[in-house]
Amino acid sequence: MNNHSSVQKCEVNDLPKGTACSICELMHVHEDIVNRVSQEMPDEDSLFELSELFKVFGDSTRIRILYCLFESEMCVCDIATLLNMTQSAISHQLSVLKKSKLVKSRRSGKTVFYSLADGHVHAIINQGMEHVKE
Repeated sequence: MNNHSSVQKCEVNDLPKGTACSICELMHVHEDIVNRVSQEMPDEDSLFELSELFKVFGDSTRIRILYCLFESEMCVCDIATLLNMTQSAISHQLSVLKKSKLVKSRRSGKTVFYSLADGHVHAIINQGMEHVKE
């Protein structure tokens, strides 16, 4: 098996200004690396679920709600007041967060209180914020 073949070199004019070329001039597959990484890759269903989870974090309103819940469990009325939004809008976003298992709820009389589902949620947001601030 021949692992070497020529690959077309990228032209500087083909790339946006300030972008480095990331195409190999010489194709050489490092089979040991490819095999090792292939064995560690999660299955497609798991990767799809992970990408769906990250989509949930793609909405700034949901991020704001999660930050509220870092501090305390809260009801829809409290969150809506704090974020200056309608209860309907908050309720909709909480539904998305709950469906994604990022928040949980508990009923106390006629009031439903929301909180973070577990410590993973806090860790994910903290890691993201740390990355943004670098």
